[in-house]
Amino acid sequence: MEKLLTAHELAEVLNLSVETVWRYTRQKKIPAVELGEKQYRYEKEAVLAALAHGDNVRMSSKEESPVHPKQGGYTYEEYLKLPEEPGYRYEVLEGYLVKEPSPSIHHQRVLRELARQLMTFFDGFDPEGELFFAPLDVILTDRNVLQPDILFISGARRSEHRLEERIDGPCDLVVEIMSPNNRRKDRLQKMEIYRKAGIPHYWLVDPEENILEAFVLKDEYYTLIAAGGPGDKFTHPDFPGLDLNLDKIFYRPALG
Repeated sequence: MEKLLTAHELAEVLNLSVETVWRYTRQKKIPAVELGEKQYRYEKEAVLAALAHGDNVRMSSKEESPVHPKQGGYTYEEYLKLPEEPGYRYEVLEGYLVKEPSPSIHHQRVLRELARQLMTFFDGFDPEGELFFAPLDVILTDRNVLQPDILFISGARRSEHRLEERIDGPCDLVVEIMSPNNRRKDRLQKMEIYRKAGIPHYWLVDPEENILEAFVLKDEYYTLIAAGGPGDKFTHPDFPGLDLNLDKIFYRPALG
């Protein structure tokens, strides 16, 4: 049986505050085992499933046909059968189909500048490695098909990938740029999927709060190792020589 977690342990696993865990419990957004008055324990997988379900698209009766299985039953093969829909992109997270609108202009500006600076750095740091951008399928398991905004595959890891139509298996760095409608998904469920896949570096970029957070996988869990925003110096101990210009990355031009 899966170990039951306290609110403090769950908060640490999910990288949330304990107050947020209590709020989700009161609002019944997450399942809890009640031991007594205001005493709760949590099953991690059940909590992750509940949080993921809240972000996923509701399927119509047509989409629940044998061609489009009910939520929780999607695999990569089912994902390939989805018709293209301009203005949207799909991912499969633990068997749940997630549908999101195309990114905003500011999201794309942040992505473009961050990618430009990373390309310049990695060209010297690891010239045999490759940097890629969404949309590009990353298949971590049959029930986890993701499209990270930015990903890097080192030269040492390239032999593990065919690098033709998609990425099969983990990469070295994944960067997700959050949007108002996907903050919880990127910070909770996708972080957990990347953790289980053993991806060593996960970065979260928040264009609304103007902050970049860099997590490193240590002892099977992500640890925040660097963070910054405009005006800050952003370096990383695992990438000597990296010095991101966060002012340029988060620059938002004035409306004309």
